[in-house]
Amino acid sequence: MQTHSTFKPEDLQSPQHRAAWQAITLAAQQAGVDHPCLREIAAALQSLDAEGSVILAGVYFFAHKIGIACGDIPADVQTLLHAAQHFDALKEKLPIPSDVLSTALDAAQPMMLLESLQDMRAIFVLLAERLCVLRHLKAADIALKRRLAGETFALHVPIANRLGIGNLKWELEDQAFRYLLPQVYKDIAQKLEERRADREAFIAQFVTAIQHALNEAGIAAEVYGRPKHIYSIWRKMQRKEKSFTDLYDVRAVRILVDSVEHCYSALSVVHNLWHYIPGEYDDYIAAPKANHYQSLHTAVVGPGDKNVEIQIRTRTMHRYAENGLAAHWRYKEGAGEGAGAQRIDWLRKIVQQSAMYEGDTTEEAAPDKVYVLSPKGKVLELPAGATPLDYAYYIHTDLGHRCRGAKVNGKMVPLNTPLLSGQEVEVITGKEAHPSRDWLLPASKYLASNRARAKVRQWFKNQFRAEHIVQGKATLTRELARLRLDAGDIDALAKRFNLSDADDLYAALGRGDLGILQLSHAISAHIPHNAMPPVQVRASTAPALDIMGVHNLLTGVARCCKPLPGDVVRGFITMGRGVILHRKQCKNLRRLAEIHPERVVDVNWEAVATGKYDADIVVIASDRAGLLRDVTATISGADINVMAANTYTDRNTSQARMNLTLQVQHREQLQQVLDKVMQVKGVLEVRRQE
Repeated sequence: MQTHSTFKPEDLQSPQHRAAWQAITLAAQQAGVDHPCLREIAAALQSLDAEGSVILAGVYFFAHKIGIACGDIPADVQTLLHAAQHFDALKEKLPIPSDVLSTALDAAQPMMLLESLQDMRAIFVLLAERLCVLRHLKAADIALKRRLAGETFALHVPIANRLGIGNLKWELEDQAFRYLLPQVYKDIAQKLEERRADREAFIAQFVTAIQHALNEAGIAAEVYGRPKHIYSIWRKMQRKEKSFTDLYDVRAVRILVDSVEHCYSALSVVHNLWHYIPGEYDDYIAAPKANHYQSLHTAVVGPGDKNVEIQIRTRTMHRYAENGLAAHWRYKEGAGEGAGAQRIDWLRKIVQQSAMYEGDTTEEAAPDKVYVLSPKGKVLELPAGATPLDYAYYIHTDLGHRCRGAKVNGKMVPLNTPLLSGQEVEVITGKEAHPSRDWLLPASKYLASNRARAKVRQWFKNQFRAEHIVQGKATLTRELARLRLDAGDIDALAKRFNLSDADDLYAALGRGDLGILQLSHAISAHIPHNAMPPVQVRASTAPALDIMGVHNLLTGVARCCKPLPGDVVRGFITMGRGVILHRKQCKNLRRLAEIHPERVVDVNWEAVATGKYDADIVVIASDRAGLLRDVTATISGADINVMAANTYTDRNTSQARMNLTLQVQHREQLQQVLDKVMQVKGVLEVRRQE
């Protein structure tokens, strides 16, 4: 589909949109402006099957730039127009390399612009507007030409490639290339023109031969010479270090068929007619490009020993290669708000999973990232949920250590504020490094990056090393006395944990990086069994427990979360009360783990079948007479005791809440009784108390 097609206002389905187009045309006439871009932008968007609001947003976007007062703008168009204008304002903050053709471009720049768009459909508006502006830039001054051409290669071309819109991307490249290297552009264009008649005669003969062979093979196909793109010719000359005459795609043919099977059949026909050139075959059907492009590429030595490049694809693949995402993005006038939001979310997801540059092969999906600006216009890629503190540590460790505050888009914000793509971040620092331990607390949400958290931990490790050595030495001494063991050579013991010496061992123990149980096992493993003192085993009716291979330890069950056999649990080693079991998600356990991580151990709990454990449940129900009786009767019928009950009725909602404590043997038994209570008349919700 060609971008130079003619705009047809009558194809706008909404009467409001047709009236808006007439208003723009009238406003342009009254302003004495007859700019061809108004219709060309509309035609380019219409050729991409864009809906009326997108087409009008493109026209309004350009009209505002050239000073046409458009009057009232339809609401659905305003949203798109604001998104396009936000993109335009944000890109002005980005530094563009002076020589974009020979500089490695920053993929984070266009990604930031994409991620900052509230409505992804505005991408089509921006590409169509830039293309039409470049077409009519011939009379502009050189500085403006080079600036817009540089922006196009750095920002617009990568976005068009990500969308897979071939006919926009190729023309954007050629138009921008013409202003950056005008003489080179002119030379290649002249060489193409000089040989045009001979080339067209050759291609016509070549196409006839292929068409005849395909007809004989029973393959319905459309065969034609494909257009030449000056920038792609120059780029291939540079990449392959070949002259113009040695390039295969100066003479090029495209074959369109009905199915993937016919693609490979047509390839066999072509290779049977002429000798193919090794190294010039690519199968982008079996292995599509990262922007979802599919086609078979080959090159053969045709009649007269002339090289010809051939592309073979289905008509569906061709439509996608020309229009990219727009080929699947079927806009519908008057679609509901929910449907529109779903389509925009779909477009954002596909864009995020596509390639930014031709050389991209794999790239992580962007939903896991945010792209923010430094005050100097540098785009930084951070993990989703990143804060100004993450940003500071990303730039430099010392900047993070000295961070005291931050501004986002010029306004002071808390350091745990989640950043959004497109925001400009400025860090306020103090003279001395002084991280806070609160930065490491997950609940505080100061840091989303593991890298930044590691830097904060390392700072505290270095600051308190002497203190940690003293604490670790005292801890080890107490543990050895309790076990009545002799550690022997501490330096040798340290090397078992890949630590350099005794001080490193003490420091690791004092910081909590090394658990005392790990150390005890390492010491015990190197002591002969006959040298070990007898261990007094204490009988216990508590749950049977297996902690790192040690069985039947003194244990207890935490009252805060009341774990049951079958729950995922962890143990906390107490002073004198043995190992207390907590449910893994218990808030108290998380708090204890932050203070004493070395005392939290993994547990394999196998409960005695006859044991009984308390479990708290919550019942929410529509209030009625006899509700409590029916609930407790159901529980008793399951042979389960109710140890405590507390009920409350909200008169405004007529809902009753019951907090009950039951005695059960294991998690499965509790679930069974919950299922039965749920069947009681009027019960809305039954769950275990967290």
